[in-house]
Amino acid sequence: MTLLSGAQLADVDDPAWPRILELVSATPGTRTLRISSAQGLRTLESLQVTARSTLGALALNCGAIIADHGWFRLLGGGGEGLPDLATANQLTPGTSPAPPSYMVVGYDALGGRFAIDGGGLGVAPGQVCYFGPDTLQWDGLGGGHSAFVEAVISGSMGETFADLRWSTWQRDVEALAPDQGISAYPPPFSEEGRNLDEVSRRPVPLSELFAFYDEASAQL
Repeated sequence: MTLLSGAQLADVDDPAWPRILELVSATPGTRTLRISSAQGLRTLESLQVTARSTLGALALNCGAIIADHGWFRLLGGGGEGLPDLATANQLTPGTSPAPPSYMVVGYDALGGRFAIDGGGLGVAPGQVCYFGPDTLQWDGLGGGHSAFVEAVISGSMGETFADLRWSTWQRDVEALAPDQGISAYPPPFSEEGRNLDEVSRRPVPLSELFAFYDEASAQL
């Protein structure tokens, strides 16, 4: 397989970024993290996708998109503690990337993760799936990456996550850094932790939440 450079992958007639940026600009509570052009090109080259795709547009043009007052973090070229899409999926620059069994594309404020099923999640290839702190398993969200990104930015995904939110969630989440999440105890997967208004909550690094939920999933 011949690898294309980041510049070649960025040179398309119909890039996806203008549409994404239009949605971001029209939606309160949503912002982009800045990225250097060099980092964007490096990430795009590692992914070997063009800027015509939503995935490529995010990798090239922003560090991440912070949406719905910070509840969602859509990965791009990395920044402010968030990894770029290539690093998050252990893709090595300069090598031909093997199709991953799934590709992580975002996080949420409770430590949930979003990924495109590449066949390894057992849902449906191409579908975006969610690993939730309440279920500790991957479940399909019913659509592909472009539709998912548009729904997250526009705010229409909020209702899907209503059961994982609490009365002051917006204020609490807006105060987080991009690489922070909310630790809830008792945890959401326990019977005692189902009502997030009645648990103890505190900000912690997202990496700490990922490790905790992975360990809980392995044990349960």
